[in-house]
Amino acid sequence: MLRPLDLRHVISPGLRDLIELANTHDFDRVQEQVRNLHGCTRPVSLHGWTITTDQTTKEVIRSYRSEDEPTGRLLTTCGNRRASRCPACSRVYAADTYHLIKAGLSGGKNVAETVRDHPRAFVTLTAPSFGRVHRNTDSAGKPRRCRCGTQHADDDPALSTPLNPATYDYAGAVLWNAHAGQLWARFTTYLRRALAKHFGITQKALNAALRVSFAKVAEYQKRGLVHFHAVIRFDGPDGHTTPPPAWATFDVLKAAVGLAVERARLTVESDAIGERVIAWGRRFKVDPITALGDGELTDARVAEYTDAKVAGYIAKYATKNAEGAGTVDRTLMCRPCAGRGYVPGPSRLPNRCADCHGTGQAEPIKDLPVQQHVRQMIRTAWDLGHLPEFAELKLWKWAHMLGFRGHFSSKSRAYSTTLGALRDVRRAWRLAQAEAARTRAGHPTTDETTLVTASSWTYLSSGYRPGEELLAAQVRHDIAHTQRLKQEGLVPA
Repeated sequence: MLRPLDLRHVISPGLRDLIELANTHDFDRVQEQVRNLHGCTRPVSLHGWTITTDQTTKEVIRSYRSEDEPTGRLLTTCGNRRASRCPACSRVYAADTYHLIKAGLSGGKNVAETVRDHPRAFVTLTAPSFGRVHRNTDSAGKPRRCRCGTQHADDDPALSTPLNPATYDYAGAVLWNAHAGQLWARFTTYLRRALAKHFGITQKALNAALRVSFAKVAEYQKRGLVHFHAVIRFDGPDGHTTPPPAWATFDVLKAAVGLAVERARLTVESDAIGERVIAWGRRFKVDPITALGDGELTDARVAEYTDAKVAGYIAKYATKNAEGAGTVDRTLMCRPCAGRGYVPGPSRLPNRCADCHGTGQAEPIKDLPVQQHVRQMIRTAWDLGHLPEFAELKLWKWAHMLGFRGHFSSKSRAYSTTLGALRDVRRAWRLAQAEAARTRAGHPTTDETTLVTASSWTYLSSGYRPGEELLAAQVRHDIAHTQRLKQEGLVPA
């Protein structure tokens, strides 16, 4: 039996906890659990058990109890897609998104390789202007002097902020972000209508001959507005397994996108700010994806779009949040009162929330470490969210996102595989590795069709113990060091 440790002389909580972990009965297992997280920033702690039995022989094939762990709990990755929250898990999400997008462009992952011969386009849709902003380039991307008379450097924080904040339409900008997801849905509807009109047939006849598949990702511009990058592909009526009709060409797709951009719009009415029309900006791009190849797409204005470049570009922004616009990556809504500023009292009368002092804000907007332009968009979203006509938008909940409430990445059902399918493949591979280890150990092989798994898990907490955090920091350092050596060609990639 291990003697209790007297660590009162160790000042650092992390070091003290690490010594306690090292004094457990299996410190190697503690290190193994942390290594298996591959640098996850905020893992999830679970308590429970799982057991897999063969229904034919009643033999227990696999069993596990978190109580047997040195720390009494199981650590699993958080799975957060946001790079600002967990770089390790976001890299896995980006890799899955890359394969999902690339499979829809060149085949694989149960997608027919003939899709590379289908008409494919890389489409960029932007928001309209809500007021003049500081710029250092013209519409063609060439350097120019700003209207304020200054030649701004590329890292000038004034870029993309309003020239005259007093006349900038902040309410319109926030409402556009809030309805961007609905506008995209309206765009896909009008795209199919535009195609039917172009060919002079009904939408029912169009659906019987042609299927439009897509995948898109949202990206924040510096001015705080989202725009969309999308891959749009023509398929036959049965999806990627059948070729589209010969008359469904890229030129037809390009013309239909232009018509859908022009016609897709929403009308928002409010007694406070009047009637607003939510529509796309005049600048949009439709480029063919015609080449196969590798590489990285760092600028959406390049001359040639390959399947790998487009997939990498979309996957990169699938892990981003609103940090590209300079905002914060956390909700500003006070959770105890849900942003209302009050909580029900003993007599069911509203009492002022003690956590936010009645403001509904987890932290005051005026104290956020952001630029004034971003602060004003956040404040506008917060104020609009408390108007009755915008209550269903819950803008106070999404104020830190500058009003945007939609999914950052989405796809049509028939575009390619799914993230869930990719995770299932990864899970099956791990089970196969476990079965191979059983075989090497001399255990008989099992028929997976006769196996039944029962389990029970309870959430405990999120995050590491202080000592585990030190171990995780070493794992992240080792991963970064290995990647740097691979980039420098010192070890095989």
